[in-house]
Amino acid sequence: MELQFEGDELKSVLNRLRRAQGQISGVIKMIEEGRDCEDVVTQLAAASRALDRAGFAIIATGLQQCLTDAEKNERNGETTEQMRARLEKLFLSLA
Repeated sequence: MELQFEGDELKSVLNRLRRAQGQISGVIKMIEEGRDCEDVVTQLAAASRALDRAGFAIIATGLQQCLTDAEKNERNGETTEQMRARLEKLFLSLA
């Protein structure tokens, strides 16, 4: 399944991923500089939340597309139950 985003969805996901990338770079720099542990953990938590939100947005888009394409998947040999199990596994990998 090729994941396709609408314009605003794509922009939002990319912004979240870029934010997380910047926060992770900040965490690395803070550790290299020997910064306060609490500050490092706070920044790391912010990066984690940004990644979680991006991941959930990606999964939500994928679920929507998969439900729309369920008949197509069945024609390609994947049953609805197999598709559901595959998507559930992906979703739980974010937990």
